[in-house]
Amino acid sequence: MSGSSSGGGGSSGTKKARIEIIPLIDVIFFLLATFVLFTLSLNKSGGLPVSLPSTSTSEPRDPTGVTITVTQEGTIAWDKDPITLDEFLTRLQAYKQAMGPDARILINGDENAFFSQARYVFDEVRKAGIQKVLIETRMRPAQ
Repeated sequence: MSGSSSGGGGSSGTKKARIEIIPLIDVIFFLLATFVLFTLSLNKSGGLPVSLPSTSTSEPRDPTGVTITVTQEGTIAWDKDPITLDEFLTRLQAYKQAMGPDARILINGDENAFFSQARYVFDEVRKAGIQKVLIETRMRPAQ
């Protein structure tokens, strides 16, 4: 009788705290899925950092293909690698040969770059036979 009223050491007295593993696993998978979806939603540019022009008709882009950057100073970069005009033409032909009709080029031009420089890149890409040419912009905020 002495052990029944104290509630201390008896098996029918107090409940032990338990960690439920199933809800813990659910929370971990939810956090993992959220992190993966957030990471996939980030569109990293393959080009040099430039100030992109903004448009109200921008669409999310597919990150596949090569990014050609035209900087404010007029230099050209191939996937963050500054190159000369001769290297640009050589790499463009090699890329077209390797990718065939699935070749995609993303032109990433600074908003303060001369239009003639971007036009030259666009023209050379089309001369190489690449038909899928995109121009990277940033979305203008809704007003």
